[in-house]
Amino acid sequence: MDTDSYIHSLLVANPLRKSTLRKVIETLQLPPGSRGLDAGCGIGLQCLLLAEAVGIAGHVTGLDVSKEFLNRGEAIVEEAGLSERISFKKGDVGNIPFDNKTFDWAWSADCVGYGPLEPLPLLRELARVVKPGGIVAISGWSSENLLPGYPRLEARLKATSGGIAPFVHGKNPEMHFLRALSWFREIGIKEPDAKVFANSFHAPLSREIRSALVDLFNMRWPDAELELSFDDLSEFRRLCQPDSPSFILNISDYYAFFTYTLFWGKNDK
Repeated sequence: MDTDSYIHSLLVANPLRKSTLRKVIETLQLPPGSRGLDAGCGIGLQCLLLAEAVGIAGHVTGLDVSKEFLNRGEAIVEEAGLSERISFKKGDVGNIPFDNKTFDWAWSADCVGYGPLEPLPLLRELARVVKPGGIVAISGWSSENLLPGYPRLEARLKATSGGIAPFVHGKNPEMHFLRALSWFREIGIKEPDAKVFANSFHAPLSREIRSALVDLFNMRWPDAELELSFDDLSEFRRLCQPDSPSFILNISDYYAFFTYTLFWGKNDK
């Protein structure tokens, strides 16, 4: 997926995640007026929620390696009237371009521990730039049920290469995102904790949510056609293509849910 298409998908899918991520961030109880880092901020959508959490006296710095993402983030923040409370910096989460103990807290969503890179060096970098006693938090998409009535097909889809991403076959089980509590303990984060957040949708769907779910089908199971049997592929196309007469979002009792998982603790250094 090219950068423009990916940015479009992030924007379209945001209505699915926004209310859930707001609840995730509220759980952290970020201090009003505090200054924090959003590591791997993408186009800055979570920066808006983080700025909301810390109030008008706080500040959020978004960090990402993609200049295209940061440019779009700056435009989104300017449109929201938050340019004085949110700034952006180009840089690698594995080598954060800030001094030790710069921020009151650090946050990363669908990035640290969620991609192919080893999580411990990235988590150490987050902790390095946070002041003693400050919060270090990572969160990520952790499960979904999007095809009600078709658990077998959905199980098959979840077992495809795209369906289990970012986990890959042969990866050390200890490096799986849901094992993150051990990472926090290993780098000396105090009082590590975890919590799951669920969000659900049901018919009738708003146009915004419907569009987001259509996009999610494409993002969640990319290239599924290459790994499904003929029968499963036929059923997948019948249920998941918007132009199909049997498109699953058209059923009157459609219901779906997904979860995000949050891991967090206090820096001890």
